[in-house]
Amino acid sequence: MNTVKTVRELRSAVAQARAEGKQIGLVPTMGNLHAGHAALVEKAAQRADFVVASIFVNPMQFGPAEDLDKYPRTLQADQQRLIDAGCHLLFHPDVEEMYPGGTGEQTRITVPGVSEGLCGASRPGHFEGVATVVAKLFNMVQPDLAVFGQKDFQQLAVIRTLVRDLNMPIQIIGEPTVRADSGLALSSRNGYLSDEQRDAATVLYRSLQDIALAIQAGRRDLPELIAHAQRQHAEAGLRADYLEVREAQSLREVSAGDRELVVLVAAYLGNTRLIDNLSFTLGQGY
Repeated sequence: MNTVKTVRELRSAVAQARAEGKQIGLVPTMGNLHAGHAALVEKAAQRADFVVASIFVNPMQFGPAEDLDKYPRTLQADQQRLIDAGCHLLFHPDVEEMYPGGTGEQTRITVPGVSEGLCGASRPGHFEGVATVVAKLFNMVQPDLAVFGQKDFQQLAVIRTLVRDLNMPIQIIGEPTVRADSGLALSSRNGYLSDEQRDAATVLYRSLQDIALAIQAGRRDLPELIAHAQRQHAEAGLRADYLEVREAQSLREVSAGDRELVVLVAAYLGNTRLIDNLSFTLGQGY
């Protein structure tokens, strides 16, 4: 695996691979890679001949009170994990390479609808930063396909909509969430948690399972289901951000007849913000 830091080097390497008739796969990341990221690269390697991964901690998607400065940077370990997963090229630019004119005057992309509410409400400007940096990476690499994790369910919806609305000829593949044996979704931010907090955080996924099973069994009293789950979260020491059930494709509020649903949660454990989701299908509709 080669590591490059400039757009010029990136495009040169991709052009050579494309000239050899290879399909190009892209896996954008912010680094501090874990088994979930490895699964994304492995999926890309199954579907494409030449896999590009990016590691870039994007300042545009962090709010002023968020963890940009302390976000873990573990390049050497990340490089080895990428090699083991089948990556061919790592793009690891600095901020000046990605935003030569600075972020203040950077053209920005807004994806309405799916970016609103949920994390979009809790983190104003976050999805504008995500959409902008992903669009830049898509233009730099021009991949045939790109792989994203389903743990960031709303982000995946934003990227699918971005590609559709801007007519980008890129296949977007969602990879299922990788979990610890406890059920806790793997996340780079899990490194902020103590052992006791990791145990407490397992209540998130259990509560999503309980809500999904209840709805599949015919319960429709969403406020009570959500209130019960949030009481469980509070008892475990978590502070609620949101817990909602949405239609899975559009992320709009659930309405009669919907069959594809997703329950999404965000909560704080100490200073660490955790997210998770569980999508499920109803046999007869909502």
